[in-house]
Amino acid sequence: MQAIIVTGGKQYKVAEGDTIFVEKLPNEAGDAIVFDQVLAVIDGEKATFGTPVVAGAKVDASVVKNGKGKKIMVFKYKPKKGYHKRQGHRQPYTKVTIGKISV
Repeated sequence: MQAIIVTGGKQYKVAEGDTIFVEKLPNEAGDAIVFDQVLAVIDGEKATFGTPVVAGAKVDASVVKNGKGKKIMVFKYKPKKGYHKRQGHRQPYTKVTIGKISV
């Protein structure tokens, strides 16, 4: 069984047992969370689509860890003006393991 969930302004296609990286959530490692914004549930040949969400559907998950992604460099530059700025950024994330998908 698979589901399409919404969290952090993004959509994720998940199945039971999957591990995904989502935008940072305010939960600690080991906490159980429930995603209740389920856009679609796919069970073999049968698919249920919501308008906009499937009523009564939820996805149970558990938080594995919170962390930061790889560092990326941001470089701003204006030609002939002597202006340049170098800056680094590490995007925070939450690693989540999907448990049960229920309709």
